[in-house]
Amino acid sequence: MRRTIPFLFLPTLLAVIAVAQSNLPKTYKGTPYLHAPQIAPQTIPGKVECAFYDEGGEGVAYHDTDAVNQGSGKLNPANGTYLNEFRLREGVDISYTKFHNSPERIDDNPWTIVMPPANQLYVGWTEPGEWFNITVEVHHAGAYTADLLYTSNRGGTISIDLNGRPATGPLTIPTTNNPADPVAWRQWHHWNIASNLLKLKLPTGRSVLTIHILTEGQMNLATFDFRPLS
Repeated sequence: MRRTIPFLFLPTLLAVIAVAQSNLPKTYKGTPYLHAPQIAPQTIPGKVECAFYDEGGEGVAYHDTDAVNQGSGKLNPANGTYLNEFRLREGVDISYTKFHNSPERIDDNPWTIVMPPANQLYVGWTEPGEWFNITVEVHHAGAYTADLLYTSNRGGTISIDLNGRPATGPLTIPTTNNPADPVAWRQWHHWNIASNLLKLKLPTGRSVLTIHILTEGQMNLATFDFRPLS
């Protein structure tokens, strides 16, 4: 005789499955960013947004050298718009790509290497020693690589931890500085993609990635686009 699971027990069963598939350290208190438009943990394979780092605050979900968001609510005035006020009360510095600004085009300038999406949120004003966590849901265990959408006036290095343990070692971020650009501040807005930047062996289920800024800083980090490593 076929037996069905009573509906009342389904939430408990699903919770048990979710716990069984979690690879996060037991002491980790951060939680995935689950606000519109991000309504579920970010998934791999797929594009992981740096600005959708975990919730939990300073020392739990991230570490920033100061408590002020240098982008949201400061450089980008707090005028009630989603992009200008994105996570403005948190220490991680957030901005977004701006197109069609005259007369000095910002992120759609002629010296950008790879044109980013318009209104792309990113983590900026990065400094050595800073870090942020991103909880991800991995569909299938295996080896993955990722392309990073970024800018880097000075070059530098980052690293990634997996579930609290070092996983990549230092990753070199090539500079996007171009002396041909006559506007000095626009050196922070020359976008590029670092292809196949990293290799990670990821388990199935939920994991937390920690992005560390190691050297130089002043990089803008937008997305890691993960795909299986052939």
